Amino acid sequence: MSATFKALSALLCYPDEGLQAAMAEIRGLIAAEGRVAPPVLAELEDFCSFVEQTDLIDLQEHYVALFDKSRLLSLHLFEHVHGESRDRGQALVDLAALYEQGGLERINNELPDYLPLFLEYLSTRPLDEARLLLAETLHILAALEERLRARGSGYASLLRAIRSAAGDQSIHTATTVHLNTELPAELDAQWAEPPVIFDPDATVCESGGATVTSVPLSAVPRRARQS
Repeated sequence: MSATFKALSALLCYPDEGLQAAMAEIRGLIAAEGRVAPPVLAELEDFCSFVEQTDLIDLQEHYVALFDKSRLLSLHLFEHVHGESRDRGQALVDLAALYEQGGLERINNELPDYLPLFLEYLSTRPLDEARLLLAETLHILAALEERLRARGSGYASLLRAIRSAAGDQSIHTATTVHLNTELPAELDAQWAEPPVIFDPDATVCESGGATVTSVPLSAVPRRARQS
């Protein structure tokens, strides 16, 4: 199990007073485990300072402007794989089943492919298993990081830290990853429409500890974050 994934999940959630108050603890958890490479950790520290010191309203507005206004920055992993196709339904069911087999309880209405929720699940799994699952999303994470850097957002450092914790060696190269960067402009306009709600009771929290057979994440989609 890895506290690092849990801490990174918290950093990627919608910011509130609780998050700002917990920054010292979050820093300590990430540093203690040593899952994030030192150069990346130094960059992440700057992001943590930004979260801790920025006025909360400004921080929340920045978050919403990034993740609630553009599908290209969606934190639902399978927005970038299945989009609005019918394949996402079964894929979500498969991922929800994986969570259930792992002993996680449903606590809110986020879909299983919501990245902070996925990281929360990974924090309950053995490190090798967690990294194996996360490895299937690395191309998505790299593309999100690139787009966030293009917007000058410190959240790019957080995505880089997630990749580092996953053991992604490509972060040490200058490789540029592109993923659906030429999507039609109308997709962003559609983002303002009411999201498709799939199983509004489905989500997870604490783990029981059962052994899980890994399910390829390439088989699984998305839903817009509930506000």
